[in-house]
Amino acid sequence: MSALVIVESPAKAKTIEKYLGKGFTVLASYGHVRDLIPKEGAVDPEHDFAMKYSLVERNQRHVQAIAKAMKKADELYLATDPDREGEAISWHVAELLKEKKLLKGKPVHRVVFHEITKKSIQEAIKEPRELSMDMVDAQQARRALDYLVGFNLSPLLWKKIRRGLSAGRVQSPALRLIVERELEIEAFNSREYWSIEAAVKASEQSFKAKLTHVDGEKLTQFSIENSGDANKVKDDVVAVAAGKLLVKKLQKKQRKRNPAAPFTTSTLQQEASRKLGFTTKKTMQIAQQLYEGVTIGPESVGLITYMRTDSVNLADEAVAEIRELIQSRYGKENLPKSPPVYKTKSKNAQEAHEAIRPSSSARIPEEIRGSLSNDQYKLYLLIWKRAVASQMIHALIDGVSVDLTCGKGYVFRSTGSTVNKPGFMSVYLEGKDDSKEDDDNKESLLPPMKEGELIDLLDVVPNQHFTEPPPRYGEASLVKALEERGIGRPSTYASIISTLQNRDYVELESKRFYPTDVGRIVNKFLTQHFTNYVDYDFTAKLEDDLDAVSRGETQWLPLMRTFWEPFKTLIDDKEVSVQRSDVTQEAIDEKCPECGKPLSIRLGRNGRFIGCTDYPECSYTRNLNEDAASAEPEIVEGRKCPKCESNLIIRTGRYGKFIGCSAYPDCKHMEPLEKPKDTNVVCPECKKGTILERKSRKGKIFYSCSNYPKCKYALWNEPINEPCPSCHWPVLTLKTTKRRGTEKVCPQQDCSYVTPCEEITKPE
Repeated sequence: MSALVIVESPAKAKTIEKYLGKGFTVLASYGHVRDLIPKEGAVDPEHDFAMKYSLVERNQRHVQAIAKAMKKADELYLATDPDREGEAISWHVAELLKEKKLLKGKPVHRVVFHEITKKSIQEAIKEPRELSMDMVDAQQARRALDYLVGFNLSPLLWKKIRRGLSAGRVQSPALRLIVERELEIEAFNSREYWSIEAAVKASEQSFKAKLTHVDGEKLTQFSIENSGDANKVKDDVVAVAAGKLLVKKLQKKQRKRNPAAPFTTSTLQQEASRKLGFTTKKTMQIAQQLYEGVTIGPESVGLITYMRTDSVNLADEAVAEIRELIQSRYGKENLPKSPPVYKTKSKNAQEAHEAIRPSSSARIPEEIRGSLSNDQYKLYLLIWKRAVASQMIHALIDGVSVDLTCGKGYVFRSTGSTVNKPGFMSVYLEGKDDSKEDDDNKESLLPPMKEGELIDLLDVVPNQHFTEPPPRYGEASLVKALEERGIGRPSTYASIISTLQNRDYVELESKRFYPTDVGRIVNKFLTQHFTNYVDYDFTAKLEDDLDAVSRGETQWLPLMRTFWEPFKTLIDDKEVSVQRSDVTQEAIDEKCPECGKPLSIRLGRNGRFIGCTDYPECSYTRNLNEDAASAEPEIVEGRKCPKCESNLIIRTGRYGKFIGCSAYPDCKHMEPLEKPKDTNVVCPECKKGTILERKSRKGKIFYSCSNYPKCKYALWNEPINEPCPSCHWPVLTLKTTKRRGTEKVCPQQDCSYVTPCEEITKPE
């Protein structure tokens, strides 16, 4: 008997074929083999949403290889990934082989495994199941919904905003999150407030205490709003205290801190972003490599379990192995009597699935580092530590708080904590979004004191503060927000973020998302006219409905009809009732200084601007952030246009300010406002120009070839004239981080060369 096994990737195929041995041929589908035809009519709502598929062009030769192998095989094992997409790929492969009449009388098995180890693979082959049509139906329904939204809503955006735009069923609510946060920030009014600290000393140790009560009344954030009130309180305290504070109350408490659960897809993406600076896309790419197999010694080994999961469960065997490792490596005192149990938050988490963990915790990261790239090692170390720490004993934190008083009503409080028993914290501590410091991780201890004791007051210091707006989303916090609202699923977070960036709806600057002008307009259009379809609850409910289809609790056709009929009615209505000016123009309470007609905020090729509503009769415009007085162009003194001798003026374009001819459009001369700094590093791509230091439109420094636009080579970090010792790329770059200092880094994506450097001579 001979068997053909189908997996998704060639790397996985090689590893699995070794494990299965003779009689098994393992081939890769290279992802999806069929997809909806990329044109109108791929989904037909009039005929029960019938779908028209075509072969994925890039995978045609792989399908041919599978068909050729199937002719010789006696049975078929479909071993694609253990999720909805994997189930659908298996179904499509089987359907193609049926069409070619290659499965007559041959058994078809579906096998599922969550780690690529010899034992796991062999057990899966022994216990196959049938294809789950419930999972296939859920995937097809999702694909059809996304197609119907895209192919009907995108053309409407072309007509009402501009050509080339597109909208997505899941990406649109994600865009709404980013735009709404930006609007919150813009509408935020900062408010002043003051806090007062006392510098005190006891047992020869200085520490600080914060004022919490004045005249017996507890202070709120805005109890002290200006410097006058703050200095009055300071003077009163100094006068009343006379250099001493009374230890009124001393409290000691011990609390437990429990470890975080093992990684799900979402929490892995968040932690890799916080701790490693990885994008969600990069995290998933590296996790895929670790899952599919890395060559260690003579064989390829899958180092982690399947990386698309929302379960926090660990297999009993894995728990036993981790507990054995904890006892031998960290001591019996760090091993709880019984393994901690974690509950999955996701409604649709399949408990048979596992959290992301090492396939064997006995593979210590440091011991296999030589077999991994730098990024692979970092991510594997993160996964290994999190899984091991999740099975360790809690940490014990000793906390101390002291109330210091003077007079009748002034109370200062100071708190300190120290780690009594680190437990799991000796291995791993979870990161936090937008947190300057983790208090538990910073050891601070107050000096010994007794109630009734007088201690020295060294100084009283008023501190000015201003309230801050909510932070913009980074990748970690955006993934967390999407997960909390039920938008998307573990396998889609990376693609949601990539799609928003690829469509130029958002930009990532300093690891924070900013909506572009086009992104704002698209969001405004969708929230005003397609309110339901960007509503967080509506989107989450639809995801839950799709999950119910995958569990066999409901049918997919009624779900499609419920969505499609009101959606199509709304599309047809907005086609007629909404004018382009309703979407791309926003009225403001100001008259045109040239013709007296109303002004409005409009969307142009280079973003939003203020323009006259009587265009084209009146061509008055100015930048969105300029007032009327500053809108007059600034003339460059002492220079004339080298082409036509007209005045040169400072203009603003898509990428910021530049010098242009005042006779535009008759004369189109332009030049940069600031001459770019030349690094004198020869461009490694065209080898003709040199690398110049430039500024992006948001002021961020980047480096690009002086031959632009003929050569489009660009990079974010400063280049140096030094070839990469690993891949021999002629230019390295300098990268500086707070944690590691300045390093030499290869800018090539496929090369992971990095080395610290203490003294670097920069180009003159």
